[in-house]
Amino acid sequence: MESKYPKRLCHAVPGWVKDGAVFHIRIRVQREWSGSLIAEGIGEGLLESVAFNHAKGIWYCRVFMLMPDHVHALLSFDPCRSMSEVIGNWKSYTAKRFGVSWQSNYFDHRIRHDASLDGKREYVLNNPLAKELCERWEDWKWRWLPDE
Repeated sequence: MESKYPKRLCHAVPGWVKDGAVFHIRIRVQREWSGSLIAEGIGEGLLESVAFNHAKGIWYCRVFMLMPDHVHALLSFDPCRSMSEVIGNWKSYTAKRFGVSWQSNYFDHRIRHDASLDGKREYVLNNPLAKELCERWEDWKWRWLPDE
């Protein structure tokens, strides 16, 4: 039976979405990749690249959480660049620089309300707890927050 899901997700942001909209982004590594995003040298480099993109205004990051095999982020994008272009450029850079083998696609979901944003932020921050990697999200060093 053929899957009803599209082989590629459409990440085009409709014109009626206001500039500065926040998106929950999840990016996974290839299943076959034997590395870890939180390995020495990789994790630090990924978080530095997040801070760089934030400082340059390429994206505005509210939270970025590294997990061993995926990342979660709450991001807004410069309206002059497409979300797909920004994510694609970041994935390409990190693949070349750190040897990460990313899946070809990613998940995005536009946050529509402040209450949803608060809930999604809590979900992202608590992801390491859900995976039993730490007891408090504050103890998980593989995160980037703009105010830390």
